[in-house]
Amino acid sequence: MTSKTDDNPPPYEDALHHPKYVNDPRNPQHGSSLPPPPSYSPSPGPPGYWAQEGVYPPAGMWAAPGHSPSGMPMTIPTLSGGLPASNTGDMDDFLSSQWESTSIRHAFIRKVYLILTAQLAVTFSVVAVFTFVEPVKMFVIRYPGFYWASLVVYFVVYCILVCCKEPRRRFPWNIVLLGVFTIALSYMTGTISSYYETTAVFIAIGVTAVVCIAVTIFCFQTKVDFTSCGGFLCIASILLMIIGIVTAIVLSFQYVPWLHMLYAGIGAIIYTLFLVYNTQLLIGNRELAISPEEYIYGALSLYIDIVHIFLFILQVSGAATE
Repeated sequence: MTSKTDDNPPPYEDALHHPKYVNDPRNPQHGSSLPPPPSYSPSPGPPGYWAQEGVYPPAGMWAAPGHSPSGMPMTIPTLSGGLPASNTGDMDDFLSSQWESTSIRHAFIRKVYLILTAQLAVTFSVVAVFTFVEPVKMFVIRYPGFYWASLVVYFVVYCILVCCKEPRRRFPWNIVLLGVFTIALSYMTGTISSYYETTAVFIAIGVTAVVCIAVTIFCFQTKVDFTSCGGFLCIASILLMIIGIVTAIVLSFQYVPWLHMLYAGIGAIIYTLFLVYNTQLLIGNRELAISPEEYIYGALSLYIDIVHIFLFILQVSGAATE
């Protein structure tokens, strides 16, 4: 019977100085007839699958324990949205493009509101002339042809502005069309205001200012996307036109104050929704947005909404004061 110590390998020091297990089958000598270990030969197969001819990985495949294989890129998860840690240039380009687009949008918004402020200043200056200058006010009331002429001029200029899209992008044309349209709408608004009392005009101006400020703050703070409601607003505008035609026919036979106020209230609500829609198009962080090159279109859309809100509220306040 052999002891257990004979089956165990010797310590490292004994094997180094007294190699008595040289003839052990587990330690083949040089020149032995035992076959060498199989070598690795690459063959097609799925990733991570070693070929059947060999069992050893290629030399240099694993540099050291805990290190990635040589020839394979190391990717460290970062906050850069999956970009490699070493590729910082792409991340810098991404951040710079985002900052540039944000700065362009902010400059576009400032330009639109600057143009809008100038338009509203011209419009309400004309309204003040038609409201406070008594000879001008009485002249428009005495000759209503000037009122109908203002409507014709407004619609003609509006059609030209809608049809001529290409000249609107050029510098001389956009300034000319913007000025002509502002004067036409200001003239129409002034002639309409001359038929109302001064108190009703002041009430309409104050309510319009409050509505516009509230809508602007709401659009910059809310997460609700109104740019996807374009179809609903189109249907609402068609219904408003139909209601206006019916109201004009009914009021031509008999004046009904509550019907006139109802129509004006519905119109003010619909154009307030249009103001929300166009303001969110201007901001640009929703489903739809206006191109930064279309600052003329952005200013005119807000300007038309605000003026129509003023006119509808003026009808409500005028009927209430009477």
